Amino acid sequence: MFDYKYDELTGGLVLLDMDTVKLSKEPRPVYSAEMDAIGMDTYWRYDRQMDAPYMWAESSNYYYRGNLVARVKGGSLYEQPVLELTAADDEQPLLAEGTVLVPVDIPAMVERNRELLTVLEQVTLKMIYNYYKRNVAKLDCFHVAFSGGKDSIVLLDLVKKALPKTSFLVIFGNTGMEFPDTYKLVDIVEQQCKEEGVAFYRAQSHFQPMESWNLFGPPSKVLRWCCSVHKSTPQTLKIREILGKDDYVGSDIVGVRKHESATRATYDYESYGKKQRGQYSLNPILDWSSAEIWLYIFTNGLVINEAYKKGNARAGCLFCPMSSGKADYFRNKCYPEEIQKYTDAIRAAVDDPDIDSYISNGGWLNRRNGRDLKNNPQNYFEETKDGMLCIHVSNPRTDWREWIKTLGDVPFDYNVEGTSDDYVVKVSASHDKTTDMKYFKQVFRKAASCVGCRVCETNCSHGCLSFKDGLHIENCLHCKQCHNIDDGCLIYHSIQLPKNGGFNMKSINSFADHAPKQEWVRDFFLDEERFLEDNTLGPMQIQMFKKFLTASSLVEKSKVTDFEKLVKKLGVESATSWGLIYVNLAYGNPQFDWYVRNMEIGSSYAREALEAKIQEYGVSDKDSKSIVKAFKRFTDIPLGTVLHFGSVKMNGRQIDSLTRTKAAVEDIRVILYCLYKFAEACDGYYQFSLSRLLDFSIESAGISPALLFGMTYDEMIPPLLGLSAKYPEFINASFTHDLEKIELVSDKTANDVLKLFEEEL
Repeated sequence: MFDYKYDELTGGLVLLDMDTVKLSKEPRPVYSAEMDAIGMDTYWRYDRQMDAPYMWAESSNYYYRGNLVARVKGGSLYEQPVLELTAADDEQPLLAEGTVLVPVDIPAMVERNRELLTVLEQVTLKMIYNYYKRNVAKLDCFHVAFSGGKDSIVLLDLVKKALPKTSFLVIFGNTGMEFPDTYKLVDIVEQQCKEEGVAFYRAQSHFQPMESWNLFGPPSKVLRWCCSVHKSTPQTLKIREILGKDDYVGSDIVGVRKHESATRATYDYESYGKKQRGQYSLNPILDWSSAEIWLYIFTNGLVINEAYKKGNARAGCLFCPMSSGKADYFRNKCYPEEIQKYTDAIRAAVDDPDIDSYISNGGWLNRRNGRDLKNNPQNYFEETKDGMLCIHVSNPRTDWREWIKTLGDVPFDYNVEGTSDDYVVKVSASHDKTTDMKYFKQVFRKAASCVGCRVCETNCSHGCLSFKDGLHIENCLHCKQCHNIDDGCLIYHSIQLPKNGGFNMKSINSFADHAPKQEWVRDFFLDEERFLEDNTLGPMQIQMFKKFLTASSLVEKSKVTDFEKLVKKLGVESATSWGLIYVNLAYGNPQFDWYVRNMEIGSSYAREALEAKIQEYGVSDKDSKSIVKAFKRFTDIPLGTVLHFGSVKMNGRQIDSLTRTKAAVEDIRVILYCLYKFAEACDGYYQFSLSRLLDFSIESAGISPALLFGMTYDEMIPPLLGLSAKYPEFINASFTHDLEKIELVSDKTANDVLKLFEEEL
């Protein structure tokens, strides 16, 4: 809420009577244990006391009494970060070697900040109390989400001051993977709550961490099943147990802060259904910076998690996929035996010839599916054959006849053949683009994979689904909240193999929520050079738009290309220009590649069904929504309005369905350009049949013009013959006596085709 500066007098921080206008740099106190860990004892002298910090750190920068005296670079699980001393104008260290360091004068720092900190505290206490008064009559409970970190320590103290001690619960979500020092702190806080009459509970999954890592595979930045299985689900079950009520409506009081990340900077103080469906949430310290958090802790003498004193900037799970680099170094330095349990689990689970590098360099953090896992037999498999979708399930872990109860009346016919341990489900493939089919598939994914993690159970607020004595579903209301999980089942989502054997598995969410708008395209073509240097777009918008322009070959290294100049000559609103751009995008951008390969021409996809299809490729629920929204943006620029590459049906402001349509081909040279791009992508595959161009089942780096533009066999023949007649130096195509020969001239290139346009203008 307030800005801050470093105080040379006390060695601490001083709040400034002005609002913080940007994200804080998140200062944190630095104690002797951290200083030893990165080698500061080599340069300076200090006592090994742990009562008061000596310095402050912002990311990799270290400040002593207001001066930047050192920074660290690099670092990994097994590699110590490199310490660099900052130099003065005479190139000597700003803080001379051998200097005796003086700890922060905590009492003096507290006094200097007492007035502003009191204002901040009173504002926050009033917020918490007013929220409670407004909602107490309609809610079953208020609960403080306690993690043992600095923010939750401050949050709990504020709630204790603001509310009656018996008016709220404290729930520690014990993942079983916390820092050892966190458990010591939780013991202290639990005893304090007991003495004060505050209800304190611990919630923990029935799975032990190593058990779940074995079942789900190691978590990653994308596959964060651990949060649901080990944190949110046990907490919800615990509250249900305490209240004796499955459909309770409560409020989580949470210690998230805007300054922690760009994502959290978008949060609101109050929300409904965002943290957990059907539940309220309050974020009282949302605007606090870490400077204010630490000053509050020191001012009120709150207990400090010792993990922070050892160099750990955060105190969540000990080996978390959301941290890396020097953070992993400090964790391994402090808790080597505990860390080894997790690295051993990765070694046991992952099949990688260089497993040491995979672990130390963070390869495990980016796992997107089950491709890297050892001993990962797939017991769920889909294929489309003769117009039928066939779902094969072998050795299922649960009974599909229980899960099918969640759908109510299935609106299409289906047949299950085989035994309870090995069966095939058959249904017309015509339903494969509907939301109903999304849920239908999920029934059998759940049946194949479910290990009873109980996430589905907590999603059902009606108490219809239970795992207490095996899976039982009774009196289901068909709300489908138990399906509101990635791919319908977290374990299936985590261990499934990628589609197409992993072909083109780059991230397909290329544009986030910033796909190009028509006004951006218009302004770019009005004055390209000036636009690239001076525009009104935000940082993320211009970054994503430049990605689009680069993939289109209109821009390279922030400079317009010869191709862009050709587009200007052909007309920035012409189907010919956008046909060429479309070809470039399909080859230059994985998101367009996905649209082309996975959205059948003329087929209407329900929004939810398409999101589910995207998620099958290892994409998160959030990213799948961005990819769908981007498709809508692309239909609003000339790709849609001129080339007609796709269309979207809206229901109010909500996307209802999406269709990739036949793209306009007004100039047959666009087909020739696409053929050469196809040949070059296929490693010089310059001779092929028309049947090959129309066989989309063949995995190939090349994209056939028939697939790209939605052309049939009969529609392809005239332009191919026309090209052969007019440009024999590029192509020879003949369709006589049941032969269908297409031969490109191998010493020509796609760029040579572009020169044809230049020559014939």
